[in-house]
Amino acid sequence: MSVRRVSLLSLAVALTALSGCSGRAQEDSMLADKMAKADEVFKRRQYEEAGVLFEEIAGEAAGDNSAFVEAASMRARSYLITEKKDEGREWLARAAAKAAVSDPLGWSRYLGVRGRFEWKDGDNETATSTFREMFDYCGEKELWERAVDAAHMIAITGDQKQKFDWALKGIEMAERGGMDGWLGPLWNNLGWNYYDDERYGEAYDALIKAREYHYKGEGELPKLIADYSVAHVMMKQNRLHEAEAAMLKVLEWATRLDADGASDAVEWMGFARWDLGEMAMELGNKTAGIGMLKQALSEIEKSGMPNWDPDQWKQKQARVAGLEV
Repeated sequence: MSVRRVSLLSLAVALTALSGCSGRAQEDSMLADKMAKADEVFKRRQYEEAGVLFEEIAGEAAGDNSAFVEAASMRARSYLITEKKDEGREWLARAAAKAAVSDPLGWSRYLGVRGRFEWKDGDNETATSTFREMFDYCGEKELWERAVDAAHMIAITGDQKQKFDWALKGIEMAERGGMDGWLGPLWNNLGWNYYDDERYGEAYDALIKAREYHYKGEGELPKLIADYSVAHVMMKQNRLHEAEAAMLKVLEWATRLDADGASDAVEWMGFARWDLGEMAMELGNKTAGIGMLKQALSEIEKSGMPNWDPDQWKQKQARVAGLEV
């Protein structure tokens, strides 16, 4: 895959953070209000600020074990998503010490975060087992959005057959439950699973569906990423002129967002420019293509790829170095 899963997963961050709010929001308590606020901040991708809020809730939740487990779990996840895994493990351990299967909100939230740590540790088999446990548990407790989250994650961590089966299962559940906000990330996952399997026609169709749902939302970055995904697959289908025109629009959009201070925009500037460089060379303009790849490499480095995907970073470095010989 030419883009990192974690970026595409960020399209679903808002949903996974908020999937437990409905049950807790029924509780008339100050902690419930603070938890909802922290989840909203996490939804806006302000992970460091959200982490501080979750830590505050954990500190105030001495008499509410469920709130503590949820807050500690999300504090751990806030660290994980900001590349501070060791700090996150400490909070995950604190959540695990108090997590109880008799507490639906705390236990399901803990499982969702534990599975993500297992996934980021490269142990997909264990992560898949954890998410399967979460799916079954949430179904039993009628925590339907968290069940969809679990299906969504199995579509990432599972084996080849599970990826497709669980992506479709998640889509079916979300459609049946009227969870339109989930359908963009779920169709997106299915599309990239088809992409990984080099089934580019099916990938294109799925990513078009994902884009339809992302465009119903308010955030600009998910829409931009959806446009990038469609253009990238068109490139793989050898629809180079169409793909080039679409990718230029993505680059212009990402550049504007970067100028406006969007923290993740530089990553998509880099990915879009990289694809434009590859297409330029394919269309016979090698000099321009190499120049774009070099600039894209600088932008991708700025986004942090050497830390979050060192293997892909080395591949891109080698690609540019090989063209310079």
